[in-house]
Amino acid sequence: MILGDTPSEAETDAWHAVVTACHLHDMPPTVPPPSRAETAGQLLVPAVLSHYVKVVVPAPEGGYVGVGQVRLFEDEGNRSTAWIGDFAVRPEHRRRGIGTRMWHVLRAAIAAEGRTSATTEVEIGGAGEQFARAHGFDSALSMIWYVQRVADETTGPSLPDGYRFVEWTGVVPAEHAPGMAHVHNAMHDSPNGDLEMRPLRWDAERVTRAQSAAVERGGTVLTVAAIAPDGGYAAYTEVVLRSPDDVRAIQYATAVAPAHRGHGLGLAVKRRMLGLIRDEGLPVREIATTVADDNGPMRAVNKLLGYRPERSMGLFQVRLPSG
Repeated sequence: MILGDTPSEAETDAWHAVVTACHLHDMPPTVPPPSRAETAGQLLVPAVLSHYVKVVVPAPEGGYVGVGQVRLFEDEGNRSTAWIGDFAVRPEHRRRGIGTRMWHVLRAAIAAEGRTSATTEVEIGGAGEQFARAHGFDSALSMIWYVQRVADETTGPSLPDGYRFVEWTGVVPAEHAPGMAHVHNAMHDSPNGDLEMRPLRWDAERVTRAQSAAVERGGTVLTVAAIAPDGGYAAYTEVVLRSPDDVRAIQYATAVAPAHRGHGLGLAVKRRMLGLIRDEGLPVREIATTVADDNGPMRAVNKLLGYRPERSMGLFQVRLPSG
């Protein structure tokens, strides 16, 4: 059955029960499961320029045995593709065709909008990879999850002469949104593998809406940026706690404008982020991030910060017939 855009408390609880059970079964014990607040936020607050189709398979005794959702992009550059987010079947109900039934529903929704591909994130070697490959998905971009212990990094930040930090917690202030968007677009040269999904084009409104959505979902957003001597944005890094009591924060993005690369700005803003987390008195003990295997510069920066590889994952893509 299709779940509405605004699930009830009971429907949210049932969805959360499925993703939590699957997380505890499939993921290493070092990876914290999603909080109920995180699940509710993802179900109720759409990502910028996107709409969703959510499918659930009810259990006879109540609740759900499977849940899945697809994000359908509305930006001009990605109207041919889609992103599959939560897709989970309770461990005790697997190998009964439930996942295949959900995929057929989501695939029909994707095709109905004329999309010709869909992408999802899977853990390498797990049940998700097996299911994806069995249903026509191929690896399009190999990545690794890296984790940094906040207490491990003690070296203070440094910037070249003339540069300065600006930082904030919450939604980007209006005066900083255009500059942040400018640097964000610099990530268009990051490795993209064989993905049809293209990097979003950012402007001040989109940056503001994206950070607002993270806050509306119950998260905490922290941003540190480096301002160049001429007053322009040179670099930034963004970390999100998906719920206020998260002990593991997620590194959302780090970018350096091309004209300012080679000066250690990526390392500097990430080091200052550690100080901001401490200054805010947040419970964060770790920061987790994904880096593409081909992204040598970011892997080098993260190595200097003490990030260690935790597990392999990949973005898997399926091509769908057009028309």
